[in-house]
Amino acid sequence: MSELTTPTFADVLAARDRIAPHLRPTPLYRYPVLSELVGAEVWVKHENHQPVGAFKVRGGVNLVAQLSEDERRRGLVTASTGNHGQSIAFAAGLHDVKATICVPEQANPVKVGAIRALGAEIVEHGRDFDDAREHCERLAAEHGYRYVHSANEPDLISGVGTIALEILEEQPGTDVVVVPLGGGSGVAGACIVAEASGRSPSSSSVCVATPAMSSGSFPEWT
Repeated sequence: MSELTTPTFADVLAARDRIAPHLRPTPLYRYPVLSELVGAEVWVKHENHQPVGAFKVRGGVNLVAQLSEDERRRGLVTASTGNHGQSIAFAAGLHDVKATICVPEQANPVKVGAIRALGAEIVEHGRDFDDAREHCERLAAEHGYRYVHSANEPDLISGVGTIALEILEEQPGTDVVVVPLGGGSGVAGACIVAEASGRSPSSSSVCVATPAMSSGSFPEWT
């Protein structure tokens, strides 16, 4: 992993330019019935329109686009149960980089099939995400792959921060951005943009929606 630095709003703006040739801005639609149920004007950002059906591809494309020549030569390895793996596989395919995705043995077969169809090598290992992640880290050490953490990567965070950027540019009067919490990259990116727009990320500007949490994240969303 490259040296970790705190991503900034400038990084999010740069990420937007970097991913633009590959990913279009996604639709933001208002739903009156949903708004009536919630008691507020609700707009939904349709990240399901992304090539892999999830927002994480923004971060994957931003990260892979910035790999050094040495990292491209060595190839990538990461652990996932679905969406993150598709993100890295998609981005690696764009840049002709080898990608190995470690998944739990009981991972969703549809997601695994989608990752494989994008050209990545699948390695099945362990009962859950943590087992797959630990095996992934061993492979990185043994073979010299560039290990990509599923969330703790500045380039992933700045890439997915472009979601909030698009929302606030299209609807600048937005009061609250509701972000689902898995590994945390989406929330972190939204907070960067919220703060830069003059909103307080610790107040009602960005709201994190989660069910009962376990170990601080949801592996099934990773």
